[in-house]
Amino acid sequence: MPELEHFWHSFGIFAQQHDHFGLLLIVALIIAALLWRWRPQDRKPVTTTLLFLTIALLGLALSGVLAALDIKSFATGLYEVSIFAGGMAAIRLFGLFLFRLILPLCRINLLRILEDLAELAGYVTWLMVHLHAAGLDLSGIITTSAVMTAVLAFSMQDTLGNILGGLALQLDNSIKVGDWIKVDDVNGRVTDIRWRSTAIETRNWETIVIPNSLLMKSKFSVIGRRRGQPLQWRRWIYFDVGYEHFAGKVIDIAQNAVRNGRIANVADAPAANCLLMDFSPSSSRYALRYWLCDIEADDVTDSQVRGRVYAALQRAGISLPYPQYHIHMTNKDDQYEQNKRLRRIKERMDALQQVELFNTLHGDELAEIAERLVYTPFVQGDLMMRQGAIAHWLYIIISGVADVFLELPDGGRRRIDTIHGGCFLGEMGLMTGDPRSATVIAQSEVLAYRLDKDSFQNVLDNRPELAVEISKLLASRRFSVDNAQQQLDSESAAQLMAQHQSTFLGQIRSFFGLESFARLSGVNPSCEN
Repeated sequence: MPELEHFWHSFGIFAQQHDHFGLLLIVALIIAALLWRWRPQDRKPVTTTLLFLTIALLGLALSGVLAALDIKSFATGLYEVSIFAGGMAAIRLFGLFLFRLILPLCRINLLRILEDLAELAGYVTWLMVHLHAAGLDLSGIITTSAVMTAVLAFSMQDTLGNILGGLALQLDNSIKVGDWIKVDDVNGRVTDIRWRSTAIETRNWETIVIPNSLLMKSKFSVIGRRRGQPLQWRRWIYFDVGYEHFAGKVIDIAQNAVRNGRIANVADAPAANCLLMDFSPSSSRYALRYWLCDIEADDVTDSQVRGRVYAALQRAGISLPYPQYHIHMTNKDDQYEQNKRLRRIKERMDALQQVELFNTLHGDELAEIAERLVYTPFVQGDLMMRQGAIAHWLYIIISGVADVFLELPDGGRRRIDTIHGGCFLGEMGLMTGDPRSATVIAQSEVLAYRLDKDSFQNVLDNRPELAVEISKLLASRRFSVDNAQQQLDSESAAQLMAQHQSTFLGQIRSFFGLESFARLSGVNPSCEN
Protein backbone atom coordinates (compact mmCIF):
# COMPACT_ATOMS: atom_id res chain seq x y z
CA MET A 1 0.00 0.00 0.00
CA PRO A 2 1.50 3.30 -1.08
CA GLU A 3 0.25 5.22 1.97
CA LEU A 4 1.78 2.69 4.39
CA GLU A 5 5.07 2.65 2.51
CA HIS A 6 5.13 6.44 2.54
CA PHE A 7 4.48 6.45 6.31
CA TRP A 8 7.30 4.05 7.12
CA HIS A 9 9.66 5.81 4.74
CA SER A 10 8.95 9.20 6.34
CA PHE A 11 9.17 7.85 9.89
CA GLY A 12 12.44 6.04 9.06
CA ILE A 13 13.98 9.26 7.82
CA PHE A 14 12.82 11.04 11.04
CA ALA A 15 14.32 8.27 13.18
CA GLN A 16 17.67 8.44 11.36
CA GLN A 17 17.80 12.20 11.83
CA HIS A 18 17.22 11.83 15.60
CA ASP A 19 19.15 8.65 16.41
CA HIS A 20 21.33 10.62 18.87
CA PHE A 21 18.34 10.74 21.23
CA GLY A 22 18.81 7.03 21.79
CA LEU A 23 22.35 7.72 22.97
CA LEU A 24 20.96 10.48 25.20
CA LEU A 25 18.56 7.99 26.76
CA ILE A 26 21.37 5.49 27.42
CA VAL A 27 23.57 8.14 29.06
CA ALA A 28 20.61 9.35 31.11
CA LEU A 29 19.93 5.83 32.35
CA ILE A 30 23.59 5.35 33.34
CA ILE A 31 23.64 8.66 35.23
CA ALA A 32 20.35 7.80 36.91
CA ALA A 33 21.71 4.39 37.96
CA LEU A 34 24.81 5.97 39.51
CA LEU A 35 22.74 8.53 41.38
CA TRP A 36 20.30 5.83 42.49
CA ARG A 37 23.18 3.77 43.90
CA TRP A 38 25.31 6.45 45.52
CA ARG A 39 22.74 9.14 46.36
CA PRO A 40 19.72 7.34 47.81
CA GLN A 41 18.46 10.60 49.33
CA ASP A 42 18.10 12.02 45.78
CA ARG A 43 16.10 9.16 44.31
CA LYS A 44 12.90 11.17 44.18
CA PRO A 45 14.25 14.02 41.95
CA VAL A 46 16.07 11.43 39.79
CA THR A 47 12.86 9.48 39.27
CA THR A 48 10.91 12.65 38.45
CA THR A 49 13.55 13.80 35.95
CA LEU A 50 13.67 10.39 34.22
CA LEU A 51 9.90 10.38 33.94
CA PHE A 52 9.96 13.88 32.45
CA LEU A 53 12.68 12.83 29.95
CA THR A 54 10.71 9.72 28.98
CA ILE A 55 7.59 11.78 28.32
CA ALA A 56 9.65 14.19 26.19
CA LEU A 57 11.10 11.33 24.12
CA LEU A 58 7.66 9.79 23.67
CA GLY A 59 6.37 13.19 22.54
CA LEU A 60 9.26 13.40 20.09
CA ALA A 61 8.40 9.97 18.68
CA LEU A 62 4.73 10.94 18.44
CA SER A 63 5.67 14.10 16.53
CA GLY A 64 7.52 11.88 14.03
CA VAL A 65 4.43 9.72 13.63
CA LEU A 66 2.24 12.77 13.04
CA ALA A 67 4.75 14.15 10.53
CA ALA A 68 4.70 10.83 8.63
CA LEU A 69 0.91 11.06 8.58
CA ASP A 70 1.23 14.57 7.05
CA ILE A 71 -0.30 16.27 10.13
CA LYS A 72 2.38 18.94 9.82
CA SER A 73 1.09 21.78 12.01
CA PHE A 74 0.44 19.71 15.13
CA ALA A 75 3.59 17.64 14.56
CA THR A 76 5.77 20.77 14.43
CA GLY A 77 4.38 22.17 17.69
CA LEU A 78 4.72 18.87 19.50
CA TYR A 79 8.26 18.48 18.16
CA GLU A 80 9.43 21.86 19.46
CA VAL A 81 7.85 21.30 22.87
CA SER A 82 9.36 17.81 23.15
CA ILE A 83 12.84 19.01 22.17
CA PHE A 84 12.70 21.82 24.73
CA ALA A 85 11.36 19.53 27.47
CA GLY A 86 13.98 16.89 26.77
CA GLY A 87 16.74 19.49 26.98
CA MET A 88 15.45 20.71 30.34
CA ALA A 89 15.36 17.14 31.65
CA ALA A 90 18.91 16.55 30.44
CA ILE A 91 20.14 19.76 32.12
CA ARG A 92 18.44 18.77 35.37
CA LEU A 93 19.87 15.25 35.32
CA PHE A 94 23.36 16.46 34.48
CA GLY A 95 23.10 19.07 37.26
CA LEU A 96 22.22 16.37 39.80
CA PHE A 97 25.11 14.24 38.57
CA LEU A 98 27.62 17.10 38.72
CA PHE A 99 26.64 18.88 41.94
CA ARG A 100 25.56 15.91 44.05
CA LEU A 101 27.92 13.15 42.97
CA ILE A 102 31.00 14.29 41.04
CA LEU A 103 31.88 17.46 43.00
CA PRO A 104 31.35 15.86 46.45
CA LEU A 105 33.61 12.97 45.36
CA CYS A 106 36.22 15.63 44.54
CA ARG A 107 35.62 17.11 48.03
CA ILE A 108 34.10 20.24 46.55
CA ASN A 109 30.92 21.10 48.40
CA LEU A 110 29.13 24.03 46.80
CA LEU A 111 26.13 25.80 48.20
CA ARG A 112 22.81 24.25 47.22
CA ILE A 113 21.54 27.60 46.07
CA LEU A 114 24.43 27.77 43.57
CA GLU A 115 23.19 24.50 42.12
CA ASP A 116 19.75 26.03 41.68
CA LEU A 117 21.15 29.17 40.04
CA ALA A 118 23.40 27.13 37.73
CA GLU A 119 20.43 25.02 36.61
CA LEU A 120 18.34 28.15 36.14
CA ALA A 121 21.08 29.66 33.97
CA GLY A 122 21.17 26.42 31.96
CA TYR A 123 17.41 26.53 31.42
CA VAL A 124 17.53 30.15 30.24
CA THR A 125 20.46 29.46 27.93
CA TRP A 126 18.74 26.41 26.48
CA LEU A 127 15.57 28.44 25.94
CA MET A 128 17.47 31.14 24.03
CA VAL A 129 19.32 28.56 21.93
CA HIS A 130 16.12 26.68 21.17
CA LEU A 131 14.25 29.83 20.18
CA HIS A 132 17.13 30.90 17.95
CA ALA A 133 17.24 27.44 16.33
CA ALA A 134 13.51 27.67 15.73
CA GLY A 135 14.12 30.82 13.70
CA LEU A 136 12.98 33.42 16.23
CA ASP A 137 14.78 36.79 16.03
CA LEU A 138 16.17 37.50 19.53
CA SER A 139 17.30 41.07 18.84
CA GLY A 140 13.91 42.46 19.87
CA ILE A 141 13.98 40.49 23.09
CA ILE A 142 17.47 41.75 23.92
CA THR A 143 16.44 45.34 23.15
CA THR A 144 13.52 45.24 25.53
CA SER A 145 15.32 43.17 28.21
CA ALA A 146 16.13 46.24 30.33
CA VAL A 147 12.48 47.23 30.58
CA MET A 148 11.45 43.65 31.26
CA THR A 149 14.11 43.34 33.96
CA ALA A 150 12.87 46.49 35.70
CA VAL A 151 9.27 45.31 35.57
CA LEU A 152 10.19 41.84 36.82
CA ALA A 153 12.37 43.25 39.60
CA PHE A 154 9.51 45.45 40.81
CA SER A 155 6.88 42.73 40.63
CA MET A 156 9.13 40.02 42.11
CA GLN A 157 10.90 42.02 44.79
CA ASP A 158 9.92 39.54 47.53
CA THR A 159 11.17 36.63 45.46
CA LEU A 160 14.41 38.43 44.66
CA GLY A 161 14.78 39.27 48.35
CA ASN A 162 14.49 35.58 49.18
CA ILE A 163 17.07 34.65 46.54
CA LEU A 164 19.56 37.28 47.67
CA GLY A 165 18.86 36.38 51.30
CA GLY A 166 19.63 32.72 50.63
CA LEU A 167 22.87 33.66 48.89
CA ALA A 168 23.90 35.96 51.74
CA LEU A 169 23.12 33.37 54.42
CA GLN A 170 25.30 30.76 52.78
CA LEU A 171 28.11 32.96 51.50
CA ASP A 172 28.80 34.52 54.92
CA ASN A 173 28.34 31.11 56.61
CA SER A 174 25.67 32.43 58.97
CA ILE A 175 23.95 29.07 58.88
CA LYS A 176 24.53 25.83 57.04
CA VAL A 177 22.74 22.54 56.60
CA GLY A 178 22.93 20.58 59.84
CA ASP A 179 22.98 23.63 62.13
CA TRP A 180 20.49 23.83 64.99
CA ILE A 181 18.89 27.27 65.06
CA LYS A 182 16.20 29.10 66.98
CA VAL A 183 14.00 31.65 65.22
CA ASP A 184 11.33 33.18 67.46
CA ASP A 185 9.50 30.11 68.83
CA VAL A 186 10.89 27.72 66.19
CA ASN A 187 13.73 25.47 67.33
CA GLY A 188 15.12 22.86 64.97
CA ARG A 189 17.79 21.64 62.56
CA VAL A 190 18.43 23.21 59.15
CA THR A 191 17.88 20.55 56.50
CA ASP A 192 17.92 22.62 53.32
CA ILE A 193 18.66 26.15 52.14
CA ARG A 194 17.01 26.83 48.79
CA TRP A 195 16.76 29.93 46.62
CA ARG A 196 13.46 30.97 48.22
CA SER A 197 13.36 29.52 51.72
CA THR A 198 15.13 27.57 54.45
CA ALA A 199 13.68 24.30 55.76
CA ILE A 200 13.93 23.53 59.48
CA GLU A 201 13.00 20.16 60.98
CA THR A 202 11.84 20.30 64.60
CA ARG A 203 11.98 17.59 67.25
CA ASN A 204 8.21 17.21 66.88
CA TRP A 205 8.65 15.86 63.34
CA GLU A 206 7.55 19.12 61.79
CA THR A 207 9.22 20.85 58.86
CA ILE A 208 9.05 24.63 59.15
CA VAL A 209 9.70 26.59 55.94
CA ILE A 210 10.97 30.12 56.61
CA PRO A 211 11.47 32.65 53.76
CA ASN A 212 15.11 33.67 53.44
CA SER A 213 14.18 37.35 53.51
CA LEU A 214 12.67 36.83 56.97
CA LEU A 215 15.90 35.28 58.24
CA MET A 216 17.84 38.25 56.91
CA LYS A 217 15.58 40.75 58.67
CA SER A 218 15.17 38.99 62.02
CA LYS A 219 17.47 37.74 64.76
CA PHE A 220 18.15 34.02 65.06
CA SER A 221 20.40 31.91 67.29
CA VAL A 222 22.73 29.16 66.09
CA ILE A 223 22.60 26.61 68.91
CA GLY A 224 25.79 24.98 70.17
CA ARG A 225 28.18 26.74 67.80
CA ARG A 226 31.24 28.58 69.11
CA ARG A 227 34.36 29.33 67.08
CA GLY A 228 37.09 26.77 67.71
CA GLN A 229 34.95 24.74 70.13
CA PRO A 230 33.12 21.40 69.75
CA LEU A 231 29.37 21.36 69.19
CA GLN A 232 27.71 21.53 72.62
CA TRP A 233 24.89 23.47 74.21
CA ARG A 234 24.65 24.60 77.83
CA ARG A 235 21.45 23.50 79.53
CA TRP A 236 19.91 24.77 82.78
CA ILE A 237 18.13 22.49 85.26
CA TYR A 238 16.35 24.42 88.02
CA PHE A 239 15.33 22.99 91.39
CA ASP A 240 14.39 24.34 94.84
CA VAL A 241 15.64 23.30 98.28
CA GLY A 242 14.48 24.50 101.69
CA TYR A 243 16.45 26.99 103.77
CA GLU A 244 17.27 24.39 106.43
CA HIS A 245 19.97 22.99 104.11
CA PHE A 246 23.21 24.89 103.64
CA ALA A 247 23.86 26.10 100.10
CA GLY A 248 27.40 24.74 99.85
CA LYS A 249 26.27 21.22 100.68
CA VAL A 250 23.43 21.30 98.13
CA ILE A 251 25.77 22.60 95.42
CA ASP A 252 28.37 19.88 96.07
CA ILE A 253 25.75 17.12 96.00
CA ALA A 254 24.19 18.32 92.73
CA GLN A 255 27.54 18.84 90.99
CA ASN A 256 28.97 15.49 92.03
CA ALA A 257 25.79 13.67 90.99
CA VAL A 258 26.42 14.70 87.37
CA ARG A 259 30.22 14.86 87.33
CA ASN A 260 30.88 11.48 88.94
CA GLY A 261 28.22 9.48 87.07
CA ARG A 262 28.56 9.27 83.30
CA ILE A 263 25.36 10.36 81.57
CA ALA A 264 24.88 9.94 77.83
CA ASN A 265 25.27 13.16 75.83
CA VAL A 266 26.66 15.12 78.80
CA ALA A 267 30.08 16.66 78.06
CA ASP A 268 32.98 16.07 80.44
CA ALA A 269 34.42 19.51 79.74
CA PRO A 270 33.35 22.05 80.72
CA ALA A 271 32.24 20.17 83.82
CA ALA A 272 28.72 20.49 85.15
CA ASN A 273 28.32 23.10 87.88
CA CYS A 274 25.60 24.22 90.26
CA LEU A 275 24.71 27.78 91.27
CA LEU A 276 22.51 29.39 93.89
CA MET A 277 20.24 31.52 91.70
CA ASP A 278 17.55 33.12 93.85
CA PHE A 279 15.60 33.18 97.11
CA SER A 280 11.86 32.64 97.39
CA PRO A 281 9.64 32.95 100.48
CA SER A 282 10.06 29.29 101.41
CA SER A 283 13.11 27.97 99.55
CA SER A 284 16.33 28.67 97.68
CA ARG A 285 16.44 28.23 93.91
CA TYR A 286 19.40 26.42 92.37
CA ALA A 287 20.46 25.84 88.76
CA LEU A 288 22.47 22.83 87.60
CA ARG A 289 24.26 23.70 84.36
CA TYR A 290 25.68 21.06 82.03
CA TRP A 291 26.82 20.96 78.41
CA LEU A 292 24.81 18.84 75.96
CA CYS A 293 26.75 17.07 73.17
CA ASP A 294 23.79 15.89 71.07
CA ILE A 295 21.53 18.90 70.48
CA GLU A 296 18.62 16.69 69.42
CA ALA A 297 18.51 14.83 72.75
CA ASP A 298 17.79 17.86 74.94
CA ASP A 299 14.61 16.80 76.74
CA VAL A 300 15.76 13.20 77.25
CA THR A 301 19.09 14.26 78.71
CA ASP A 302 17.45 16.94 80.87
CA SER A 303 15.23 14.23 82.34
CA GLN A 304 18.20 11.98 83.11
CA VAL A 305 20.10 14.82 84.78
CA ARG A 306 17.07 15.76 86.88
CA GLY A 307 16.75 12.13 87.97
CA ARG A 308 20.40 11.97 89.03
CA VAL A 309 20.17 15.20 91.02
CA TYR A 310 16.91 14.19 92.68
CA ALA A 311 18.27 10.78 93.70
CA ALA A 312 21.47 12.33 95.09
CA LEU A 313 19.49 14.82 97.17
CA GLN A 314 17.26 12.05 98.49
CA ARG A 315 20.29 9.98 99.53
CA ALA A 316 21.58 13.00 101.45
CA GLY A 317 18.27 13.39 103.26
CA ILE A 318 17.33 16.54 101.34
CA SER A 319 13.79 16.67 100.00
CA LEU A 320 12.44 19.14 97.48
CA PRO A 321 10.16 21.71 99.13
CA TYR A 322 6.49 22.33 98.56
CA PRO A 323 4.29 25.19 99.79
CA GLN A 324 3.82 24.69 103.50
CA TYR A 325 3.20 26.53 106.77
CA HIS A 326 4.81 25.75 110.13
CA ILE A 327 2.49 26.28 113.09
CA HIS A 328 3.82 25.66 116.59
CA MET A 329 1.17 25.32 119.29
CA THR A 330 2.42 25.30 122.88
CA ASN A 331 0.82 25.50 126.31
CA LYS A 332 2.09 27.77 129.06
CA ASP A 333 3.46 24.79 130.96
CA ASP A 334 4.96 23.23 127.83
CA GLN A 335 8.72 22.86 127.98
CA TYR A 336 9.15 22.85 124.17
CA GLU A 337 10.92 26.22 123.86
CA GLN A 338 12.96 25.61 127.00
CA ASN A 339 14.13 22.21 125.79
CA LYS A 340 14.96 23.69 122.40
CA ARG A 341 17.02 26.42 124.07
CA LEU A 342 18.84 23.91 126.27
CA ARG A 343 19.72 21.75 123.26
CA ARG A 344 21.12 24.78 121.47
CA ILE A 345 23.20 25.78 124.51
CA LYS A 346 24.46 22.20 124.90
CA GLU A 347 25.68 22.13 121.29
CA ARG A 348 27.48 25.44 121.75
CA MET A 349 29.01 24.42 125.07
CA ASP A 350 30.40 21.32 123.39
CA ALA A 351 32.03 23.59 120.82
CA LEU A 352 33.43 25.89 123.53
CA GLN A 353 34.94 22.96 125.43
CA GLN A 354 37.07 22.17 122.37
CA VAL A 355 38.75 25.57 122.71
CA GLU A 356 41.82 25.43 124.94
CA LEU A 357 41.33 29.10 125.76
CA PHE A 358 38.20 28.29 127.80
CA ASN A 359 39.40 25.17 129.64
CA THR A 360 39.38 26.99 132.99
CA LEU A 361 35.79 28.25 132.69
CA HIS A 362 33.06 26.82 134.92
CA GLY A 363 29.88 25.30 133.53
CA ASP A 364 27.75 28.35 134.24
CA GLU A 365 30.34 30.59 132.60
CA LEU A 366 30.39 28.37 129.51
CA ALA A 367 26.58 28.47 129.42
CA GLU A 368 26.61 32.27 129.64
CA ILE A 369 29.05 32.54 126.76
CA ALA A 370 27.18 29.85 124.76
CA GLU A 371 24.01 31.92 124.80
CA ARG A 372 25.90 34.84 123.31
CA LEU A 373 27.62 32.92 120.49
CA VAL A 374 26.61 33.96 116.97
CA TYR A 375 26.20 31.27 114.30
CA THR A 376 28.49 32.34 111.43
CA PRO A 377 28.59 30.24 108.24
CA PHE A 378 31.03 30.81 105.37
CA VAL A 379 31.06 29.42 101.84
CA GLN A 380 34.08 28.53 99.74
CA GLY A 381 36.17 31.61 99.00
CA ASP A 382 34.70 33.75 101.78
CA LEU A 383 37.12 36.10 103.54
CA MET A 384 36.97 35.20 107.24
CA MET A 385 39.76 37.48 108.44
CA ARG A 386 41.95 40.11 106.78
CA GLN A 387 45.50 40.79 107.91
CA GLY A 388 45.77 44.18 109.64
CA ALA A 389 42.03 44.53 110.25
CA ILE A 390 40.71 45.43 113.71
CA ALA A 391 38.07 42.93 114.85
CA HIS A 392 37.31 42.18 118.51
CA TRP A 393 36.07 38.61 118.17
CA LEU A 394 37.25 35.07 117.61
CA TYR A 395 35.83 32.20 115.53
CA ILE A 396 35.28 28.66 116.75
CA ILE A 397 35.35 26.34 113.72
CA ILE A 398 32.73 23.61 113.92
CA SER A 399 33.39 22.02 110.54
CA GLY A 400 35.14 22.81 107.29
CA VAL A 401 38.60 23.84 106.15
CA ALA A 402 40.18 27.30 105.91
CA ASP A 403 43.57 28.51 104.65
CA VAL A 404 45.76 30.99 106.54
CA PHE A 405 47.76 33.40 104.36
CA LEU A 406 50.47 35.93 105.09
CA GLU A 407 50.11 39.14 103.08
CA LEU A 408 53.46 39.98 101.45
CA PRO A 409 54.80 43.52 100.85
CA ASP A 410 54.64 43.03 97.07
CA GLY A 411 50.88 42.43 97.25
CA GLY A 412 51.08 38.65 97.01
CA ARG A 413 50.08 35.99 99.52
CA ARG A 414 51.85 33.01 101.03
CA ARG A 415 49.88 30.19 102.62
CA ILE A 416 51.29 29.38 106.02
CA ASP A 417 48.71 27.07 107.58
CA THR A 418 45.43 25.20 107.12
CA ILE A 419 42.87 24.94 109.93
CA HIS A 420 40.06 22.43 110.34
CA GLY A 421 37.00 21.85 112.47
CA GLY A 422 37.68 22.03 116.22
CA CYS A 423 40.18 24.88 115.90
CA PHE A 424 39.75 28.53 116.80
CA LEU A 425 41.25 31.72 115.40
CA GLY A 426 41.27 35.42 116.20
CA GLU A 427 41.99 35.04 119.92
CA MET A 428 44.42 37.99 119.93
CA GLY A 429 41.78 40.29 118.53
CA LEU A 430 39.31 39.17 121.18
CA MET A 431 41.63 39.31 124.20
CA THR A 432 44.03 42.17 123.40
CA GLY A 433 42.48 44.12 120.52
CA ASP A 434 45.54 43.53 118.31
CA PRO A 435 45.04 43.73 114.53
CA ARG A 436 44.70 40.47 112.64
CA SER A 437 48.11 38.92 112.04
CA ALA A 438 47.05 36.91 108.97
CA THR A 439 44.37 36.56 106.33
CA VAL A 440 42.03 33.56 106.53
CA ILE A 441 39.93 32.37 103.57
CA ALA A 442 37.43 29.51 103.61
CA GLN A 443 38.68 26.62 101.50
CA SER A 444 35.33 24.85 101.71
CA GLU A 445 32.01 25.39 103.42
CA VAL A 446 32.88 26.45 106.98
CA LEU A 447 30.46 26.44 109.91
CA ALA A 448 31.59 28.52 112.88
CA TYR A 449 30.51 30.39 116.00
CA ARG A 450 31.61 33.96 116.66
CA LEU A 451 32.41 35.20 120.19
CA ASP A 452 32.51 38.98 120.62
CA LYS A 453 34.38 41.01 123.23
CA ASP A 454 31.13 42.21 124.84
CA SER A 455 30.04 38.59 125.32
CA PHE A 456 33.26 37.75 127.18
CA GLN A 457 33.45 41.01 129.15
CA ASN A 458 30.96 39.95 131.82
CA VAL A 459 32.82 36.70 132.51
CA LEU A 460 36.10 38.53 133.10
CA ASP A 461 34.41 41.19 135.21
CA ASN A 462 33.03 38.49 137.53
CA ARG A 463 36.24 36.43 137.63
CA PRO A 464 39.21 38.59 136.63
CA GLU A 465 41.72 35.91 137.67
CA LEU A 466 40.82 34.16 134.39
CA ALA A 467 43.00 36.73 132.69
CA VAL A 468 46.06 35.11 134.26
CA GLU A 469 45.30 31.69 132.76
CA ILE A 470 44.40 33.21 129.43
CA SER A 471 47.61 35.25 129.34
CA LYS A 472 49.60 32.08 130.10
CA LEU A 473 47.92 30.29 127.20
CA LEU A 474 48.52 33.16 124.80
CA ALA A 475 52.12 33.42 125.95
CA SER A 476 52.61 29.67 125.51
CA ARG A 477 51.33 29.79 121.92
CA ARG A 478 53.54 32.76 121.08
CA PHE A 479 56.55 31.22 122.85
CA SER A 480 56.25 27.95 120.91
CA VAL A 481 56.64 29.86 117.66
CA ASP A 482 59.52 32.05 118.86
CA ASN A 483 61.38 29.14 120.45
CA ALA A 484 61.09 27.06 117.28
CA GLN A 485 62.64 29.91 115.30
CA GLN A 486 65.39 30.91 117.77
CA GLN A 487 66.27 27.55 119.47
CA LEU A 488 66.66 29.17 122.94
CA ASP A 489 68.31 27.58 126.00
CA SER A 490 66.19 26.85 129.07
CA GLU A 491 67.06 30.07 130.94
CA SER A 492 66.42 32.31 127.94
CA ALA A 493 63.25 30.39 127.19
CA ALA A 494 61.94 30.97 130.70
CA GLN A 495 62.68 34.69 130.47
CA LEU A 496 60.97 34.94 127.08
CA MET A 497 57.94 33.05 128.39
CA ALA A 498 57.63 35.39 131.37
CA GLN A 499 58.02 38.42 129.13
CA HIS A 500 55.26 37.23 126.79
CA GLN A 501 52.91 36.54 129.70
CA SER A 502 53.54 39.94 131.23
CA THR A 503 52.92 41.65 127.89
CA PHE A 504 49.68 39.81 127.24
CA LEU A 505 48.55 40.35 130.82
CA GLY A 506 48.96 44.09 130.48
CA GLN A 507 47.18 44.14 127.14
CA ILE A 508 44.22 42.17 128.48
CA ARG A 509 43.98 44.42 131.55
CA SER A 510 43.99 47.53 129.39
CA PHE A 511 41.65 46.17 126.75
CA PHE A 512 38.98 44.92 129.15
CA GLY A 513 39.47 47.69 131.76
CA LEU A 514 40.13 45.35 134.69
CA GLU A 515 41.18 47.61 137.58
CA SER A 516 42.04 44.78 139.94
CA PHE A 517 43.83 42.72 137.33
CA ALA A 518 47.43 43.52 138.45
CA ARG A 519 46.71 42.75 142.09
CA LEU A 520 45.02 39.44 141.40
CA SER A 521 47.27 38.21 138.65
CA GLY A 522 50.00 36.84 140.85
CA VAL A 523 52.62 37.91 138.33
CA ASN A 524 55.85 39.66 139.38
CA PRO A 525 55.31 43.38 138.67
CA SER A 526 58.80 43.57 137.22
CA CYS A 527 57.67 41.26 134.48
CA GLU A 528 54.84 43.60 133.52
CA ASN A 529 57.16 46.46 132.57
